[in-house]
Amino acid sequence: MNATAHNRPIRVLHMIGSLGFGGSQMVILNLYKAIDRNRIQFDFVLDEPTHREQASLVESMGSRIFTMPKFNGYNFREVLLAWDRFFYEHPEYRILHSHNRSYAALIFLMAKKHKVYTIIHSHSTSNGKGISSIAKQLLQYPLRYQADYFLSCSKKSGEWLFGKRITNKSNYHVLQNAIDLSQYVFNEERRIITRRKLGIGSEIVYIHIGRFHPSKNHPFLLETFSKIVRNDQNAVLLLVGEGGLKEEMIRRASELSIADKVFFLGLRDDVPDLLNASDCFLFPSIWEGLPVAVIEAQAAGLPCIVSANVTDSVFISSLAQKVPIDRGTDTWINCIRNTDMKRKDVREEIRKAGFDIIDTATWITNLYESL
Repeated sequence: MNATAHNRPIRVLHMIGSLGFGGSQMVILNLYKAIDRNRIQFDFVLDEPTHREQASLVESMGSRIFTMPKFNGYNFREVLLAWDRFFYEHPEYRILHSHNRSYAALIFLMAKKHKVYTIIHSHSTSNGKGISSIAKQLLQYPLRYQADYFLSCSKKSGEWLFGKRITNKSNYHVLQNAIDLSQYVFNEERRIITRRKLGIGSEIVYIHIGRFHPSKNHPFLLETFSKIVRNDQNAVLLLVGEGGLKEEMIRRASELSIADKVFFLGLRDDVPDLLNASDCFLFPSIWEGLPVAVIEAQAAGLPCIVSANVTDSVFISSLAQKVPIDRGTDTWINCIRNTDMKRKDVREEIRKAGFDIIDTATWITNLYESL
C-alpha cells in the first residue's frame, strides 16, 4: 500500500487492551507522539476501560477510539461477529497492528477475510504461570502462521512468541522500545523542585517503575530495600505504578517497618522528573519483554541494578548492572553498596543502540507506507 496524496494519512488500527500508563502502552503513545501525523494516524481498538486522560490525549492528536468485546474463553461467536462487522463498516483500515497476543489469532481470521494486512507485536517473554498461561500459549501459537509482519521489542521476545524460524525471516524486525531522549537531560533545578514536591531533602532516592504484578518482583524489592535502610536511614524508595498487588505491597512495607520510607506514587506523567530526582534505579523482575523503564533510567543518567532475567538488549551502558535475583537479596545489597551513585550522560550510547524515538518513528512510517 503505497501512500499517495489521496489516501494520506494512512490510518493504522492498533489493537491494545487499554490506553494507560503501562510499559507497552507508553511505548505506543511515545511512538504516536513522534510520528508524522500528516502521513500516519493511529486509531485504537480497546477491550478494557481506559484512562480518560490518555484517551483525551490521543483524540486531541486525531485518533479514533473503538471498543470491542473482550474474549473470555467462551464468546468466540460474539468476538468474531463483532470484528467481522467492524471491518465491513470500516473498509478504510488496511493495516491492523496488534499488541494483544492472547487472542489476536481470532481477530486475524476476520482481518484476513477482509484483506487487512496484519502485524503482530511481541512485548513480553512470558504468559506467567498457571492454567491461564497454558490457555494463552495455545491461543497465540497460530499467530506465527497468520501474521503478515512480525515485530518484537527484543530478539528474546520475538523468539518466545514466534519461534526462531520466524525471527530469521525478512518480515520480522526488532522494534526497540524507543524514547524521546531530549526529555531525560539532567536538570538540577528540576531535581530540587521535584524533591520538594515529594517532601524529600538530602535523602538517597531509590526508584522503581512498574505495575504491581508478580513479574515485577516487588516482594524482593521491598526486602532488599529494608536491608538498605538498616544501614542507611537516609534512604527512601519511590514506587511508580499501579496494579493488583499494590495493597499487598503497602501491607508488606508496613510489616518490614519501612512504610515511612516508601512512597507509593501511583501512575505518573512526570517520569523524567522523578528520575531526575532519584539517585539509583532498581529493577528485580522475574520476566520481561524489553522494559522501557530501564532505558529511561539510563537516559536520565542513573546507575541501574537490573535482574539478570531481563533481556540483554537493555544493558546499553556501564550504568546498567546485571545482577541475578536467584542469589538472593544480599547479593543485591552488596552490588548497591559498591555502586558509584554519580550520574553519567549516556544518551548518545542509547541513540546509537537504536532507542531514539525519532529514528524508530521514521522506520515504522516507512513500513506502513510500504504495505
